[in-house]
Amino acid sequence: MDTKKRWIGAEHPRYKWVALSNTTLGMLIATINSSIVLISLPAIFNGIHLNPLEPGNVSYLLWMLMGYMLVTAVLVVTLGRLGDIWGRVRIYNAGFLIFTITSVILSLDPMGGGGGALWLIGWRVVQAVGGAMLMANSAAIITDAFPARQRGMALGVNMVAAIAGSFIGLVLGGVLAEWNWRSIFWVNVPIGIIGTLWAYRSLHETGIRRPGRIDWWGNISFAVGLTALLAAITYGIQPYGGHTMGWTNPWVLTGLIGGAAVLVAFCVIETKVAEPMFPLRLFRDPVFAGGNLATLLGSIARGGLQFMLIVWLQGIWLPLHGYEYEQTPLWAGIYLVPLTVGFLAAGPIAGHLSDRFGARLFAAGGLVVMAASFAGLLVLPTDFGYVWFALLVFLNGLGGGLFAAPNTALVMSSVPAADRGAASGMRATFQNAGMVLSIGVFFSLMVAGLAGSLPQTLTDGLTGQGVSPADAHAVAQLPPVGTLFAAFLGYNPIHELLGPQVLSGLPAANAQTLTGREFFPHLISGPFHDGLMVVFSLAIAMSLVAALASLLRGPKAAPADPGGEGGAAAAPDGDSAVSRGAA
Repeated sequence: MDTKKRWIGAEHPRYKWVALSNTTLGMLIATINSSIVLISLPAIFNGIHLNPLEPGNVSYLLWMLMGYMLVTAVLVVTLGRLGDIWGRVRIYNAGFLIFTITSVILSLDPMGGGGGALWLIGWRVVQAVGGAMLMANSAAIITDAFPARQRGMALGVNMVAAIAGSFIGLVLGGVLAEWNWRSIFWVNVPIGIIGTLWAYRSLHETGIRRPGRIDWWGNISFAVGLTALLAAITYGIQPYGGHTMGWTNPWVLTGLIGGAAVLVAFCVIETKVAEPMFPLRLFRDPVFAGGNLATLLGSIARGGLQFMLIVWLQGIWLPLHGYEYEQTPLWAGIYLVPLTVGFLAAGPIAGHLSDRFGARLFAAGGLVVMAASFAGLLVLPTDFGYVWFALLVFLNGLGGGLFAAPNTALVMSSVPAADRGAASGMRATFQNAGMVLSIGVFFSLMVAGLAGSLPQTLTDGLTGQGVSPADAHAVAQLPPVGTLFAAFLGYNPIHELLGPQVLSGLPAANAQTLTGREFFPHLISGPFHDGLMVVFSLAIAMSLVAALASLLRGPKAAPADPGGEGGAAAAPDGDSAVSRGAA
């Protein structure tokens, strides 16, 4: 490589900080975009003149939510493996370029209605390819560049950016969507241009490149199986055949059974090929296996928290406290700032301290703190006092920050140097798949909770305002997923559910109450809390199981190399050498 064209050579003492700063920027921009759309959906659908609550438009809503995360979950392992073969920096740089170009295209959506939605969904899928390139190789580039005694700190900074990006996206999306929905894509462009030029000018291939062939059968079976499984789980929350959810839908069952079968076939394929994309032998190491299990469970719990807090704030708490529905995305982002602050406060510190004292207890302790915060949210009333809410979400962010960096250091330092790209991709796959799974798992649990009490609550509330029992019963029998999505998007659906004909037949005061700011939040607050009990109870269980998985120890081995390229080894007590500060 011609180092004359580079700012700092790979051998320069400061190169590792250049690699860290650029890859951290890449991870930040990639993960911000997994959540920035989440909180901006009302503004996006208004901007393209599409009603997301109409039955035919629910699919647009779901693919807006999960398309980006699904693609990154499917592709990160493949792109990590390609980084091992062709060069991690080469794949990473291409990812920055693709991400930047697609951001421009997304902001220029020329259509409205369903066409406008398809434009955004399609180009978000392409953007996710660029995001997956960044996610798959950033941790491997850092592991190559840093000596073992500093890897925990460096990976900690990178992972703080990765997970904090999903929190920052909530705040940033709320602010930008208030101004112009296209701005949530514009914001990527200058950052992307700077990051792309910086990456091409400054990053070097310092890792081990292992020539090899592409495992086409493994890649295809993994992509097909994981896509079918995750898509089926997501579509399972839609009503089907008179049922509140779609788990009896033949297409959903086909996706679940067929996806699982293809993934089993994928595992068989990977044991037969000479150069697998997904080296299953890495899971023989308890540290690698336990760290990835903890990543998956922690990601599901964290994703469920994000979705439930958005429903809670936008659909119930903010309207009850005087905020207009149009303003709720902005203020939901603002009121969730303590979550981000907690994560940013703990993440870098945990990464630094894990280099000195060991990563295992920090990772497990962070998950226990997260479980405690979920328990606190369980006992919080639906119409809470904000100080207690802020303290609990801050505590949740603090626990996530304590967990993320040490867990990543454990995973990445438990693998041989030549497999770091694939290992980085596997870790990102479990993290991104957890976010997609959280949509299906937690929305399903919430819908199940709502189905028990919402129909009677709707009937009583509507008839209490003069709606005829027949009309109230008809509304109450509608699938609760529509009500849940209305709360998620910050909509009041009563006007649409009853229709102008029913509303015009009511006294003006009653009609005004029904379509006002407080009736709908008061109506769903009780059933929502019933569902919340189930959701957060599962999140507590997942966090505690993940904490146990983080405590798994690997076999004893010789100390790791002091530089960036030695094989990963375990310290005598089972912590990875990177987390023990091996020199």
